[in-house]
Amino acid sequence: MDYRFQWCDSLSAPDFPTQAYTQLCNRLTHATPFNHPAWLLAAEHHLQPDQSLHILLGWSGDQLHLCLPLVTFRESRFGLTWRTLRHLGYPLTDRLALPCLLDRQGLTQALEAIRQRLPHTVLQLNEFTTDANTLRCMEHWASLSSNHHRHLSCRAPYHRLGAEAVQEPHRNVRYKLRKARRRCEQIGVVIRRVTPDAATIGEVLDSLAAVEERSWKGQEEVGIFCEPRGRWMREAFGALAAQGLVRVVMLEHEGRCISYRLGLLERGRLYDYNLAFLPEYADLSGGRLLLDEWIQWGFEEGWRWIDASRVSRSGSTHQLHERMSGQVEHLRWSFYSWRPSGVLMGLAHRAWEWRKQRRNGEEPGGEALQGASQ
Repeated sequence: MDYRFQWCDSLSAPDFPTQAYTQLCNRLTHATPFNHPAWLLAAEHHLQPDQSLHILLGWSGDQLHLCLPLVTFRESRFGLTWRTLRHLGYPLTDRLALPCLLDRQGLTQALEAIRQRLPHTVLQLNEFTTDANTLRCMEHWASLSSNHHRHLSCRAPYHRLGAEAVQEPHRNVRYKLRKARRRCEQIGVVIRRVTPDAATIGEVLDSLAAVEERSWKGQEEVGIFCEPRGRWMREAFGALAAQGLVRVVMLEHEGRCISYRLGLLERGRLYDYNLAFLPEYADLSGGRLLLDEWIQWGFEEGWRWIDASRVSRSGSTHQLHERMSGQVEHLRWSFYSWRPSGVLMGLAHRAWEWRKQRRNGEEPGGEALQGASQ
């Protein structure tokens, strides 16, 4: 198939094909809200001064087959500084499918176009799904790199909704939920479901940010509403609310929010993105109660899955583990170029991984899979 490649400097540029990009995502069964133009545009607006955006578009006739928004910047490791490329949205994008339907020839041409336009040491793509199409593309690019590294970022649990969703969970979780409900009833706490739109999202986000500010996330300045992330999040969720994709469940006491879960709904899949609670209400087990509310709401409205959009790779305490039907793997792919810096950094990274695995007593190539291309 013959392809035509084009570069664009902004998602808001007149020559960026928003409609064609949306159609491309609609053809991808594993596209997520983090592939949505509104999310990516907010990420673009909040790039750092030392970062620049370059969007590679691949066309076959008038149909878009590739959209890869790449951010270029310089970083240091092993005492060296080099040029890195990452997908737009890092590090707050939780899960991505690669917006690409190129064949092997097109994938080769696309990587060559990236190398010509953006000479780099490493192309790193984080939080990519393991659907067959994304894996096919990633594995082909791996074969064209001097070295590559495939790292398991996390296994995010999900709950598949069905008739059993309205049944009470197993004994231990059922006990904890009943105890949480009794505590809430005793002090007059109520549960609210919120579907904010463009007119109401600002007030909703203000309430959530106020909770996060007093929570441990706010105190340690790791929350999504802490600056400089907060402005990005407000813009992104504001735009997605206007598209009808935002859902919130919250606990309210005397008219104010004391705990919440914030999610994004796409194609019948609710991505549980963030939660926080006021420390004085920690004993209410509000997070577990609100997760159960997600499940009940989803069953009533015909959602098919409730997902943890991302979890910690080890030691995750996400409450969805108690009720999960399965897990979704997220992978981080690192493709090292054939430039001298790319070859050197690829070898250095392999040596570092080998040493780390030996130190931890792991078998090489376990959860972090790596290889040198032939």
